[in-house]
Amino acid sequence: MPAVSTSIGKLSPHFTLAELTRSEAATRGGFDNTPPPEAVEALRALCEHVLEPLRVAVGKPMRINSGYRGPEANKAVGGAASSDHCFGRAADIEIDGFDNKKLAQKIVDMGLPFKQLILEFYVPGDLNSGWVHVAYDAAAKMPKREVLRAVREGGKTVYLKGLG
Repeated sequence: MPAVSTSIGKLSPHFTLAELTRSEAATRGGFDNTPPPEAVEALRALCEHVLEPLRVAVGKPMRINSGYRGPEANKAVGGAASSDHCFGRAADIEIDGFDNKKLAQKIVDMGLPFKQLILEFYVPGDLNSGWVHVAYDAAAKMPKREVLRAVREGGKTVYLKGLG
């Protein structure tokens, strides 16, 4: 698998490959998180079709908590081997000072072509709680637009339909 430099620049006007491949788990573990070319193209599509339109509509910088995760980084965070993060199709995002449930609802209301949207571990009234996971699949003819929320029940993560 040929390596792709994470310094190749912008994926869209407001997003860089470096920010979508940054991984604290990879840094701590000392392993490479460089995506293969097909994951770079998937990240570009995610930015162009979902993240960039959202960034422009909200008018505020977005923080990418997790974008592409190579196998080692994904394992280090306990991610599923089939996670869209592993293929460059997903990002976990937040906007400082913006309630994450409102951010998730904005994505839905804008009609963006996401595959999956998950409001993860949000606590009502705590705008700094949780994050928003959004995935985009360029190969899909019609976006799935699955909307879920992740909550902890009995020490396990449970996925419920809708934003709650």
